[in-house]
Amino acid sequence: MAPSAVSVEQNDLANLPLKMNGSNGHVEDVQMMESKDKTQFVLASFRCLIADLCQQFNMGHPGSAMGMAAIGVSLWKYVMKYSPKNADYFNRDRFVLSNGHACLFQYTFLHLVGYKNMTFEQLSSYHSDRWDSYTPGHPEIEHEGIEVTTGPLGQGIANAVGLAMATKHLGAVYNKPGFEMINNMTWCTIGDACLQEGVGMEAIQLAGHWRLDNLCVIYDNNQITCDGSVDICMAEDVNMKMRASGFEVLEVEDGNYDVESIVKALVAARANKEKPTFINIKTTIGVGSKNDNKAAVHGAPLGKEDVASIKKTYGMDENKVLEVSQDVYDFFREAVPRGEKLEQEWNDQLSKYSKEHPDLAAEFKKRMKGEMLDDWTKYIPKKEDLPTAPTPSRKSAGAMCNPIAEKVGNFMVGTADLTPSVNMAWKGKVDFQNPELRTACGINGDYTGRYIHWGIREHAMASVSNGMAAFQKGCIIPVTSSFFMFYIYAAPGVRMGALQSLQVIHIATHDSIGTGEDGPTHQPIELAALYRAMPNFLYIRPCDGEEAAGAFMAAVGAKDTPSMISVARQDTEQYLQYSSREGVQKGGYVFIDEKDADVTLIGVGAEMAFAVGTAKVLKEKHGVKARVVSMPCQRLFEQQPIEYRREVLQTRSKAPRVVIEAYSVNGWERYADAGFSMHSFGHSLPRQYVYERFNFDNDKIAAKIKPLLDEVKRDGVEILRGEFRDLNTDYVRDVFHSAFGASHVAGATHTAS
Repeated sequence: MAPSAVSVEQNDLANLPLKMNGSNGHVEDVQMMESKDKTQFVLASFRCLIADLCQQFNMGHPGSAMGMAAIGVSLWKYVMKYSPKNADYFNRDRFVLSNGHACLFQYTFLHLVGYKNMTFEQLSSYHSDRWDSYTPGHPEIEHEGIEVTTGPLGQGIANAVGLAMATKHLGAVYNKPGFEMINNMTWCTIGDACLQEGVGMEAIQLAGHWRLDNLCVIYDNNQITCDGSVDICMAEDVNMKMRASGFEVLEVEDGNYDVESIVKALVAARANKEKPTFINIKTTIGVGSKNDNKAAVHGAPLGKEDVASIKKTYGMDENKVLEVSQDVYDFFREAVPRGEKLEQEWNDQLSKYSKEHPDLAAEFKKRMKGEMLDDWTKYIPKKEDLPTAPTPSRKSAGAMCNPIAEKVGNFMVGTADLTPSVNMAWKGKVDFQNPELRTACGINGDYTGRYIHWGIREHAMASVSNGMAAFQKGCIIPVTSSFFMFYIYAAPGVRMGALQSLQVIHIATHDSIGTGEDGPTHQPIELAALYRAMPNFLYIRPCDGEEAAGAFMAAVGAKDTPSMISVARQDTEQYLQYSSREGVQKGGYVFIDEKDADVTLIGVGAEMAFAVGTAKVLKEKHGVKARVVSMPCQRLFEQQPIEYRREVLQTRSKAPRVVIEAYSVNGWERYADAGFSMHSFGHSLPRQYVYERFNFDNDKIAAKIKPLLDEVKRDGVEILRGEFRDLNTDYVRDVFHSAFGASHVAGATHTAS
């Protein structure tokens, strides 16, 4: 094993046999290094091809791809375990290009080693106008050989940590003596930017803490960002930081040409069985260009003159464009039979494993297919078993999630340091931890554990969970949890999960102003609008235990869609006579019906109590008939037939629709004619008073709705169509007055109106 600080010197390894790990983790294959002349010819050919690919459509990112050429040769030629003819080979090494702008680096190697979909025609479509191109501007998970979508910097390294976690967990559960069925490495390339992004550092801290020795982070250290050289914004000792974070640190001085030393470092990383490895490889961005080592080569084509100069520098024919010689293909294509052999050996091992451990093997094969290990639906409490007394909906969410998580091994549940608050821990849980960890508080675990302490790292929690979900769809279903307000920290990771169709379930607690005395910093107002607007995402806000059951049924059933179940800290009324888990799965349904109603009230989540209470006040004090609709999930509602939606909302009646929710009203305009909502941040008050501070009171709401109904009765409902009415504006005047003084009251009144 390499010592804690190793500088890999430029040794001549041309004749040194490098031991490569076979499919079962034992030394089986011996791969000889090619001659230096042949290797340098391949590097030159690769760099000229990158320059041409960016130049042909006058777009692209050539610099990093050219600078990383020797890293790619080391990985795809010598070190990584993969099978080009079967991109889904289960125990393959995972590769993540966290510096996703260098996507041509990955695309080109996928082509050279023989991935069937990455034909030369597809490779040369980079930045073309082809909508069916396999070479988008950043790697995308939908394409063969791409494990995760990267682009926003720092996301890839976080995904890589999740992939490595999945390997550690599955290996701990299923590996047996003589049968290492899951022992793959995760290799992740990063640039300077991933070390600066907060989410990258959060993920690095976790990898070091968990001692994920199957993770290798490869630092393309070219010291250039878009603005110029890195020293304009960063002066830290990266190696010292990585050692402090729990990584083994190796260095390669010549990352431009010294393939042998890079291979040696990568092999050392695979051999390391104590901690993750960080390899600091010094490269030159755009090496060979007239502008190498400058920001100019990062994100723009090099120009025809410079491309010709590069070819001349490398001894290539400057008149030949997009040239790949047969010698280059021959150099790489031995990866095909090598991968087939690797896969066959693993399949043979799986057959033997199945005979030795039939029950475990049967379970493992289910996981490989992304199937559930048990019928999760039977663990959701029946309606008759739910509490009838007021109950915090966060507790209701826990009552749904915990039995599933306890009984079904696919689920890995965690929280951002809020175990006492989010109700996601079940009795007898085992924590995912390095088995050698011994904490001061006595909470320990091992890699079989399925409860994750993320620490105060919401962004990494979401992004690393995406990596776990991407290991094999359905194999692991991550569940995250935190206060809803802190999911604004996690939002970029949540968005990337939606973009990649990864099933991750997020439990957002403390989701209302009813959170109380923690104040406006913790009371989400605007965040629901973001998550309701996010494509391929289910934001579900249940009102009680029965709706919480429906929310989990929808979320667990959504195989290609992440979800967020949004629940409250405070007690919420249980409306078991009205609420319906089936209705939740349709997104919206009739909660309380009323024939020939004068108004439809739309209730949501913790504020359902005000919809029900206001309907009662309208009837008893104002002689108004109100029906109530529950709409916990707009996206699911939109998926229903138009006839169903029209019936639920009574869109063709003459009765207006009013939504009642203590959030920003944005988005409800398509369903309602008016709203009783929030127009400011919250306030620090005990929870029993904070709703009153913002006029959420049944009598006050009814008093605002009654004049609206009188106007509609007089002038017709058409006066509201296209003119959404905000009914809760009185408190805005008070907010402005307290914030700016009496001199602004007139202006505030005008604004409120």
